[in-house]
Amino acid sequence: MIKKFILPICFLFSLVSFAQEGTSSPYSFYGIGDVKFKGTAENRAMGGLSIFSDSIHINIQNPAAYPGLKLTTFAIGGTYLTTKLKTSSQEEKARRTAMDYLAIGIPMGKFGAGFGLIPYSSVGYKIQTVQNGPAPDSIQTIKKYSGTGGLNKAFVGLGYKITPKFSIGADLSYNFGKIETSSLRFVEEVQYGSREKNVSDISGVTFTTGLMFQSKISDKLSIFSSMTFSPESNLKSKNARKIGTIQYIASGAEVVVDEEDIEVENSTIKLPAKFSFGAGIGESKKWMIGTEITYQKSSNSGNRFNDIIGNDIYEVHYENAVKYNVGGYFIPNFNSFSNYWSKVTYRGGLRYENTGLVFDNEPINDVAMTLGLGFPISGVFSNINVGAEFGKKGTTNANLVQENYANISIGISLNDKWFKKTLYN
Repeated sequence: MIKKFILPICFLFSLVSFAQEGTSSPYSFYGIGDVKFKGTAENRAMGGLSIFSDSIHINIQNPAAYPGLKLTTFAIGGTYLTTKLKTSSQEEKARRTAMDYLAIGIPMGKFGAGFGLIPYSSVGYKIQTVQNGPAPDSIQTIKKYSGTGGLNKAFVGLGYKITPKFSIGADLSYNFGKIETSSLRFVEEVQYGSREKNVSDISGVTFTTGLMFQSKISDKLSIFSSMTFSPESNLKSKNARKIGTIQYIASGAEVVVDEEDIEVENSTIKLPAKFSFGAGIGESKKWMIGTEITYQKSSNSGNRFNDIIGNDIYEVHYENAVKYNVGGYFIPNFNSFSNYWSKVTYRGGLRYENTGLVFDNEPINDVAMTLGLGFPISGVFSNINVGAEFGKKGTTNANLVQENYANISIGISLNDKWFKKTLYN
């Protein structure tokens, strides 16, 4: 059933993933941008928890979960993001729609495979500052900063079930994308402004390994545990810079008066080593609750341009990052024939993350509560998953930006039996 949908959806997803602007965060200026991928819609609704191996949902965060699939699974998801950006004196609102992932999982006996495409990080911001010069003239200087682009991740992975309780897996990912940033400066009563435009073409390979363990401790109860590790890796950034004078016309467009290419060195972006471990307890097809911790050695992170680690206002550096997830699900009656709502999966979770980014000794933290519903599609094993995320990122201290967000995620998981043996009489 799902085979005829795969090619057109993949093509559409590829076009959208390259064109989308999936964030409005000013913090996306740094590194590879704002990391948007927090798991599939069902994982995201449980606070990002990824410790559970499901027979009809692909778990992209841990390749050791691939052997747990019983049917070929095609998954696609997206998010509608609403954000209120707030400083100590101003507020602005932003809305974005972004594709989150496209993945296919294939069971192969004791093996399981997965592959797909993830728009992994996103850059998207527009900032304007106005500074008044000294009296008596008080000539204004206007500065405008903007950025677009992001990093995409194409991955392929394989998992193997060593025993009925224990499985291992590994993912290989190719990361690629382009990030463009621009800074403009206008001085009142000066005819032309100046603009610096930077472009980074980024590419590189990353690797993730995973372990999963599941065992019964009674007739009904089972325990789950999960572990993943990604070693430090390097992405190559081919950098280009242009400096020019520009003029605004009445329509608001920028007209280049004069522009010059400035030679800059290519650079290496270090993606930090990341380790996660989680555990939980539950009853199959009934309920599950668990927790997970992720540690990331972000203090070794690098920026796109070696000579740019901040702007002219803040001192910026990285520290090691840590993330805590707590979540679970509940199904009233998985086998109910008379009450549809008894078969719906109810999910919830909490997430706390120290992102590792520090401005003037102010760490940028991200805290969120998540809720979700999984709606089974009658007559098949496919389902539609809807989740909501309410959170806060950043702070208004030190004249920084606080982001209050409310996001709606939708994921579709289509399941079918492939590679059937045809019998002839």
